[in-house]
Amino acid sequence: MSSNDYSVLWLEEVDSTNNYLKEWLRQEPLEEGTTVVVDYQVRGRGQRGNGWSSEKGKNLLFSLLLYPKRIKVNEQFILSRIASLAVKRVLDRFTDDIRIKWPNDIYWKEKKIAGMLIENDLLRGEITRSVVGIGINVNQQSFPDELPNPASLWQITGMEHDRVKLLEVFLQEFFSLYGGLRERLWEGNEKLTEFDVGQTRSRDRVRGRHDSGGELDVEWIRWHEGQREAIYTAYMSSLYRKEGYHWYEDHNGRFQAAIQEVMPSGHLVLRTLDRGEVRCYAFKEVAYVNP
Repeated sequence: MSSNDYSVLWLEEVDSTNNYLKEWLRQEPLEEGTTVVVDYQVRGRGQRGNGWSSEKGKNLLFSLLLYPKRIKVNEQFILSRIASLAVKRVLDRFTDDIRIKWPNDIYWKEKKIAGMLIENDLLRGEITRSVVGIGINVNQQSFPDELPNPASLWQITGMEHDRVKLLEVFLQEFFSLYGGLRERLWEGNEKLTEFDVGQTRSRDRVRGRHDSGGELDVEWIRWHEGQREAIYTAYMSSLYRKEGYHWYEDHNGRFQAAIQEVMPSGHLVLRTLDRGEVRCYAFKEVAYVNP
């Protein structure tokens, strides 16, 4: 997919780009990759209803439409990994110390520079459609006092950045990672898979049967699994506070623990310092604590 393949609608103001894109979908079918960008969101949202505050015309606020294939409900966090890594890759071009704070906030050092909200539609235990909403603080020079720890690319680099170019780079990075989850079926006893590896697009015809008992080409399956493993590894190596023991808090109180893994479902697995106990948390069940 090149940047010319994306349908991008840039608007002045909406309540939220996720809401706008979902309402647009109710009115007409849209192609994968359709993107809605806005200068200002009246009611921007983050994960679990958290608000998103942004100065008009300063930041990059957008939602992206996806029709992923073969992603089961308990594996849906791979979309969050991909989106987080794509944002990190964009910001890595301008500064060091960009990390992913579980589940998908993007941090520069101890400050939040980007966040996202991913909303999935499910059918028979698999994802049929995803709307990926992302907000990146780009050119905003100051933030309201009530925001705890915001940062922008302007504050980090001391210069303004082209939001259109940043969006273009994000889409390139995102689809280079997402490519293995896209596939096109053709009539006959043949499947055409399309994917991106790095910045190079390639197409392979993979022979196999398409009925429920058929088998796909072994090499394609191995490649597909390898892509997922590479995404998992890249995400884990990019995590905020991934090394050593740090303070967390759950409903029982504060404790020190180290990140052991993030499961395909998105659950965070921690190992406590005092007893070596392994604990598994869904989002909002545990919080990072500053010492």
